[in-house]
Amino acid sequence: MEVLRIISVMAIPIMMSAILVHGFIKKVNLYDAFVEGAEEGFKTAVRIMPYLIAIFLAIGLLRKSGGMELVVNLLAPITQFLGIPPEVLPLALMRPFSGSGSLGILKDILQTYGADSFIGRVSSTMMGSAETIFFTMAVYFGAIGVQKSRHTVMAALISHFAAVIASVLVCSLMFSKF
Repeated sequence: MEVLRIISVMAIPIMMSAILVHGFIKKVNLYDAFVEGAEEGFKTAVRIMPYLIAIFLAIGLLRKSGGMELVVNLLAPITQFLGIPPEVLPLALMRPFSGSGSLGILKDILQTYGADSFIGRVSSTMMGSAETIFFTMAVYFGAIGVQKSRHTVMAALISHFAAVIASVLVCSLMFSKF
């Protein structure tokens, strides 16, 4: 265990040293390369900013307007038929849009039902099984200027639905509902 701890502590300094040595051997001006990379990163951040603002605004409007509760109430009969606890539905709906928003919902679920409850376990599994689809698409597609994303959105939403179903199924098989 001591060896693993030493490797863990030394990994980043060794990697940074290797990069510096490699750049020195290849005669790369490391400072200029760093500044050029930082400049490109800043340009990317500015390019994706409108996409991120739109997503955060939509999430805020959905939560503050009561739209989330309306959607949850409309979908509850379907999700109960599928075996999905209605208590995890807000998390399933928020996860594709916002990691921090879904983390807040997960925190509320765990405080209300407990981490060892079936609902808590399904929520935790779902949180780790699904991705923030629209945030990720905004960042990556915004960075390279992709305008049309119809196939990506559909494929990502299907994978999200599969993650939700798999979370419930795995937790049902691994843990008793009672």
